[in-house]
Amino acid sequence: MPTIPEALARAAREFGDAEAIVDGPTRLSFAELLGEVRTAARGYIACGIEAGDHVAVWAPNTAHWVIAALGVHYAGARLVPINTRYTGYEALDILQRTRATALVVAGPFLGTDRLAQLRDVAGADGLPELATVVRIQADHSPTPAGVLDWDGLAILAEGVAAADADARAQAVRPDDISDVLFTSGTTGRSKGVLSAHRQVIDVAQAWAECGEVGPADRYLVINPFFHSFGYKAGIVVALLTGATIVPQAVYDPAVAMQLIADEKITVLPGAPTIYQTILDHPDRPQHDLSSLRFAVTGAAVVPVALVERMQRELSFDIVLTAFGLTEAVVVSMCRRDDPPEVVARTCGRATAGFQIKIGAQDEILLRGPNVMLGYLDDPAATAAAIDADGWLHTGDVGSLDEGGYLRITDRLKDMYISGGFNVYPAEVEQTLARLDGVADVAVIGVPDERLGEVGLALVVPRAGQSLSVDDVLEFSRERLANYKVPRRVEFVEVLPRNPSGKILKTVLRKEFT
Repeated sequence: MPTIPEALARAAREFGDAEAIVDGPTRLSFAELLGEVRTAARGYIACGIEAGDHVAVWAPNTAHWVIAALGVHYAGARLVPINTRYTGYEALDILQRTRATALVVAGPFLGTDRLAQLRDVAGADGLPELATVVRIQADHSPTPAGVLDWDGLAILAEGVAAADADARAQAVRPDDISDVLFTSGTTGRSKGVLSAHRQVIDVAQAWAECGEVGPADRYLVINPFFHSFGYKAGIVVALLTGATIVPQAVYDPAVAMQLIADEKITVLPGAPTIYQTILDHPDRPQHDLSSLRFAVTGAAVVPVALVERMQRELSFDIVLTAFGLTEAVVVSMCRRDDPPEVVARTCGRATAGFQIKIGAQDEILLRGPNVMLGYLDDPAATAAAIDADGWLHTGDVGSLDEGGYLRITDRLKDMYISGGFNVYPAEVEQTLARLDGVADVAVIGVPDERLGEVGLALVVPRAGQSLSVDDVLEFSRERLANYKVPRRVEFVEVLPRNPSGKILKTVLRKEFT
């Protein structure tokens, strides 16, 4: 099983001058991509980054993200993607827990200067191990003191021989940790999921095989690169197959349709809302979308009618649903000959060497070579998630039919999905509990026509203290990514609890949904 650097080198050899990335005016062949990645790795090495170090990337989907991330692997380091929607508080927590020695961060983007946010909350001594910060400029603002711009990293690279970077890449082994992707847990504290190079390659290969992805494909990557869907089922799939990736930094259906027409996009994965907004867009007839052939969706209920419309009106030859989680990436997928009813009502059957079984309380359990190595510096959480027989307990409830097709029917966890993003109420609750005037709080997901589900915060105010809806929302916006911020706030006198003190969210859902 090759490593990610080996997959990149092989792609450069096999696909050479074929386009690897198209990002606006930037067009890089696979050979050119290897050269850019090698330069980034040389720059990292010049900055003192060692094999095994953690390097974070906090930026939207662009060619720079691809180069920066693959450069981390090429230098023998571990990639730590950070959600672009995270606030400075959330990014600081990840950087501190990984003891990251370097950060690649976007310049001001969509009105937010992430680096300035981070510095505000970190203070002078909050990140003692972060020796290198590289800013990808999104405007012409001056680079802050003590920060390298992207061109500056390339200048430093001149002091390191290409052979030194190649030696780092060649020293990477399949069982070495490739990345740490953070996901929230039911305790409210995010966990760093450890994956090996062999696992990243294996799940990406399985995903590509189900979609029959090849060198003729052109892949519009709307799923964020900081997520395994955009990174492992996006960038790495392209390296393995020779497909061209076309990243979209911010989803806009009109822009997406223009890209599909201009770049002859064939592969378009995404949440169901992506396809719905394209299907219902008034300008759709003005765009030639006939190149589309392969779609993968999930992360929400998929109506049979939507699958049929995707095949009929968007010319998709293959429409698949899938089930995955950060701890296992891609667990199951449908296959091209599955009928629309199966695609819409199941998550397909096992892939990438996974075994699936239904355990106690109908919980979905997974086992196989691509289950995560564990959680970063958290053996207790790892032991709680993976039992002595190697089964990963997902916290999701489901069933398997006679053909091995998986259906998710409920969640043991209280997680809900808002606009395709997982939201863990415990994390939101812990944040709101810090707000002066909050005596008790519970957060549940409630139906929303546009986003699928949104958060409802049920707040018990402290006696004698005034608290408004705006107080709660403003506090949330300062500390949480926007998809985690509750859309509704209700004040209640008391929250229902069982004898052990646990909030009865089933009671709350009956009352408020």
